[in-house]
Amino acid sequence: MLFNSIHFLIYFPVVTILYFIIPHKFRWFLLLTASCYFYMSFIPEYILILAVTIIIDYFAGIYIENSEGIKKRKFLVMSIISLILVLFIFKYFNFFNHSFAELSEAFYLKYPVEDIGLILPIGLSFHTFQSLSYVIEVYRGNQKAEKNFGIYSLYVMFYPQLVAGPIERPQNLLHQFYEMHKVDYRRIADGLKLMTWGMFKKVVIADRLAVFVNQVYDNPYEYQGISLLIATIFFAFQIYCDFSGYTDIARGAAKVMGFRLMLNFDRPYFSKSISEFWKRWHISLSTWFKDYLYIPLGGNRVSIPRWYLNLFVTFLVSGLWHGANWTFVIWGALHGIYLIVGIITSNFREKVTNLFGLNNLPRIQKLLRIFITFCLVCFSWIFFRAQDLDSAVYIIKNFYTGFGNVTELFTENAKHVYYLDKNLFDFSFAILMILVLKSVQMLQRKGDMIQMLNRQSWVLRWLIYYAIILIILLFGQYNINQQFIYFQF
Repeated sequence: MLFNSIHFLIYFPVVTILYFIIPHKFRWFLLLTASCYFYMSFIPEYILILAVTIIIDYFAGIYIENSEGIKKRKFLVMSIISLILVLFIFKYFNFFNHSFAELSEAFYLKYPVEDIGLILPIGLSFHTFQSLSYVIEVYRGNQKAEKNFGIYSLYVMFYPQLVAGPIERPQNLLHQFYEMHKVDYRRIADGLKLMTWGMFKKVVIADRLAVFVNQVYDNPYEYQGISLLIATIFFAFQIYCDFSGYTDIARGAAKVMGFRLMLNFDRPYFSKSISEFWKRWHISLSTWFKDYLYIPLGGNRVSIPRWYLNLFVTFLVSGLWHGANWTFVIWGALHGIYLIVGIITSNFREKVTNLFGLNNLPRIQKLLRIFITFCLVCFSWIFFRAQDLDSAVYIIKNFYTGFGNVTELFTENAKHVYYLDKNLFDFSFAILMILVLKSVQMLQRKGDMIQMLNRQSWVLRWLIYYAIILIILLFGQYNINQQFIYFQF
């Protein structure tokens, strides 16, 4: 079930109304049943896979809590291996199998193993990591093992964040299923506003940009120069609006019922460095890798070469987490390299800044750093979006071609601004919506946008509400079945 569907438009109010009508002691069962229905609306059979992982970790948590020493560690390792094995079979087996087959072919060896014909379950990586965080936190003693099987199942399956996060820690979410949530007009209104803003980002911005991006990235060899550049920049905003839009809808839906999900995005394209970018982008995943991979590897409390290796390995695994393709691996590796080079060159960059007097021009220096960071991120997005390595290499090689005659760049026959056979309105409206997004984010520097909106007069507030809803209805992209990008992970 997609958030941007008529199905969800009926599902959400029905579940929410029932949640507040029935007695508190039955609410967890309603949410669990509703979450099962939500997940089964994609591929019903795959709920059995989710059930297996839930059962394994439910008992693993109890056994870990009741054990000590080596036995405790064994239960943890068994749980982790079980979860990773399921993830490997469905997501990575064919990738590694195909890689081994190509390697064997290069050495003229026969490779007899065939691929497995399985479809990747929706959101498998997300609920796998959420389950892993539970058993690890129980092992560390930061979370009591959940004895209620239904409540634990709901922790893994809570429908707002089931298929694309945020990846919640048990300390934040589990106890909330025991809390009594009453009807609160302000909280419900704020949740609905957040959902509306998320829907705006998804159907008005992301899905509109997707039409442009898909045309170029699905057929990259037909384009060059400014076409590739525009498509890449558009993809940067598409993936942000798509994923953060999902998160806003998820957080808003949960907030309406009284649940608090963590912030997952914090205006990442205003970052002044790659390090800052990862503190603002997909926060639930970046902190997950920091707490459960980077720090256990030693973090920065080791020798400098080992520190660099820890950073690189963390981002390499992060890239592989996103997809079973070498393009994702390179995307993750690039961000690891960015961070390492940034650390190595920090003193040099500071000297250059002082040499050109940029330290006396803080605003210009800030804008320059934001621009450079955005360019680096956009470059890495090429590998994230490209269908394969050959396509990515072609796009990079042809980024700067076709700029010979400036007067021809904006003509219909040149296939640049009109390269998608779209009229000027579609293209201009897409850019206008990006500017609206950035304007709102500029205002967010002063505080939470919803709270600022609540302080305005009721006339202004309702004018803004009606305007956003009208834009969603009139200009949202509904003629294509555009699911959320991160559903594939």
